Amino acid sequence: MPSPFDRYGADVLSPQAKAARKPVVTELPLALDLVLEDPSSGFVGAVIRWENGLVVLEDRRGKRRSFPIGPGFWVDGKPVTVVMPKRTAAGAERTRSGSRAGTPTAAKVALPSRIFVEGKHDAELVEKIWGDDLRHVGVVVEFLNGIDDLPAIVDDFAPRPGRRLGVLVDHLLPGTKEWRIVEQVNAGRYGEYTFVTGHRFIDIWEAIRPERIGRAAWPQVPKGQDWKTGVCKQLGWPHASGADIGKVWSSLLGRVRSWDDLDTRLLTEVEKLIDFVTADHPQ
Repeated sequence: MPSPFDRYGADVLSPQAKAARKPVVTELPLALDLVLEDPSSGFVGAVIRWENGLVVLEDRRGKRRSFPIGPGFWVDGKPVTVVMPKRTAAGAERTRSGSRAGTPTAAKVALPSRIFVEGKHDAELVEKIWGDDLRHVGVVVEFLNGIDDLPAIVDDFAPRPGRRLGVLVDHLLPGTKEWRIVEQVNAGRYGEYTFVTGHRFIDIWEAIRPERIGRAAWPQVPKGQDWKTGVCKQLGWPHASGADIGKVWSSLLGRVRSWDDLDTRLLTEVEKLIDFVTADHPQ
C-alpha cells in the first residue's frame, strides 16, 4: 500500500509523477549583461547583443559564442527560455552608446569608410560601447598597432569622398611625436577626407569612470613607470605578466555596461569620428 506521503503511489512512470519531476522553465527577456549558461557546453557569459535569431555571449576572458535564441539556457542554476525583449510603445530600447535602437534589419554591407583605433584595449572598448551603432551604419573598426607609420597607412587607404578614414589615437598631446605625425597627416594630400583625433588619457583604462572600480579617482603613477603596472600594484591587482594585465583588462571591460560608465571626453571624440566617416552616406 502506498505511503500517505507518496503523492503518486509506487508508479513513478505515471503522468503525474513525470509532471512533478519536470523542471519549471520560465521565459526571460534578453537584456544586456544578463549572464546565461549553456549547460550542454558549459559556456557561461554575459549577453552583449542579439540579432538574426542569435544571442552573443561573452565570458570573463573575453571569449564570445553565439547561440540560438530560445530554450536551453540556465540562469542561477535554473532552466530558462530566453525571448526577444518587448519593445515599448515609445521604442525606448537603447544601445550601450545611448542611441535609440532601431528596428532590426538585414545585415548591411560594410561601407568603404573605416575607423582605425590605436591600441588593442582601445579598440575593444570602442567595439563594446559603439559596436551596435557601427554595425547599424555599416562601418568597420580596425585595430591599429601604433601610429609611427600612419602617413603611409593613410596613403595606402587613399581616402576620398565616400571612402573616409577616421583614426582614434591613444594619449594624443600637443608637442609630442604623435602630435607631429597627426599634423603631417592633416596637411597631406588626403587630409580633407581623413579625420584624426585622440584622447588625453594616459591609458584607455583611465577613460573608465573610477566609480566602476569603487574609487573616486584612478591612482597616480610616478613618471617613468608603466602606467598599467603601477595602477595594478597600487590596487593590489595581478601584474607579474602580460597575461595578468590582460585578465585585469577583461575584468575592467566587463564592468563597463554603457556610455554612462565612460568619461565624456572619450565619448565626444568617438562620436565625432562616427559622424565624420558617415557624412557621405545617408542613413
